[in-house]
Amino acid sequence: MSNFDSLIFGKKKYSDLMKEIYDNSKQKQQQIVALIGELKPLINDIGDATLIVPLIKEYMEVGVKNDEHLIKLAAIIQRSLQNSTDEGNLSMTDEEKDQLMQEIEKLNKQ
Repeated sequence: MSNFDSLIFGKKKYSDLMKEIYDNSKQKQQQIVALIGELKPLINDIGDATLIVPLIKEYMEVGVKNDEHLIKLAAIIQRSLQNSTDEGNLSMTDEEKDQLMQEIEKLNKQ
């Protein structure tokens, strides 16, 4: 069995996670294009733009953050699969562990 076919939790395989990251990205791109297309006719002057553009920006940022979390999860799992012979050893440096803990703390504050 290749690392891509390894179960990471439940019935979810690593390849499923990678596909989900890709599908989310493509879906988000389509949603943003559609949203901009729907909002474009509503912008008649600079005042309208100052109200609508921040909404689009916020929507895009939320999508990017969600993708970043999935990508970080995929990187951790990949490292774990590569070192599966080390019985749970993720081979993370202290700096990487600190960075991971900081990310977890940021998520808990949100």
